[in-house]
Amino acid sequence: MTETQCEAPARGASDGSAGSSRPTGQPVSLACRDGVVLRGHIWPARTAAAIGSVIINPATGVLARYYHYYADFLAGQGFDVLTYDYRGIGLSRPESLRGCGYRWREWGEQDFDAALRHMDAARPGQPLYVVGHSIGGYLPGLSPKAGRIDRMLTMGAQYAYWPDYAGGHRLRLFLKWHVAMPALTAMFGYFPGKRLGWLEDLPAGVANEWSFRRARMERTHPAAERSDVLRRFEAVTAPILAVTMADDDIGTVAAIRRTLDYYRNAGVQQVLLEPEDYGLPEIGHFSLFHSRHREGFWRDSVSWLRDGINPWPAHVLPL
Repeated sequence: MTETQCEAPARGASDGSAGSSRPTGQPVSLACRDGVVLRGHIWPARTAAAIGSVIINPATGVLARYYHYYADFLAGQGFDVLTYDYRGIGLSRPESLRGCGYRWREWGEQDFDAALRHMDAARPGQPLYVVGHSIGGYLPGLSPKAGRIDRMLTMGAQYAYWPDYAGGHRLRLFLKWHVAMPALTAMFGYFPGKRLGWLEDLPAGVANEWSFRRARMERTHPAAERSDVLRRFEAVTAPILAVTMADDDIGTVAAIRRTLDYYRNAGVQQVLLEPEDYGLPEIGHFSLFHSRHREGFWRDSVSWLRDGINPWPAHVLPL
């Protein structure tokens, strides 16, 4: 699908940083292989020489600017960082989402792939790392160039198969994301999440892939393409450190394990952290990217991204 089929992104779109202390990167456009153009920001390393490149993949329905503070922090640690919005979201949103067929799979096959190719070309020969939040830790395996990745850090990385939700929250989450969301999507032609306070609005294709996800993710692809999808995940040989929060009702141990199983040729470590490890009563699925984690989780994450050292060796789960 080309950009014109869903109308061009709104001109003058803002990342919400004007008039605030929010850090600001350098605007960048990413050209996807299917003609869609995405918007994002580059955060150049603020050191004499860059350690490597980092691509930050957002969660579903979360604006890239949610990760700007973390991106700015990583730039201060010596990384060149790219943040970007998937098609249909934030700065990459078209004028209208109604009837826009963008899907989750295109966020990986096209959007992440464009981000990867951009950083590979802009910083040739530089180690390339990925930070993936929620669906953002699943998408890299869909890129035809996934084998280029040198290291990954994921947080709550899963693809929303509902039986994996935490037991005490499963019914509520099922009714919200697998009953209400597809019904509203059918009614409006897109999922009006923003007006409900349920993340950002989503293209119908993305919402429906979420609502009707199967236990085996490849079954959401046409039968003729499934072997190729699996081969792309198997092409990833990069070490992966997968962070699981004990109080995450979406990214549970089982949910994250289901995703990690596809990265069968990667060196995988899954860690289970408690909010108490950082002196907090709760953390959940989203808050690790809040700036209050700057001297805690953020600084710990640099050990993995820079040196490949797991900062939580006592929390590793058996695979």
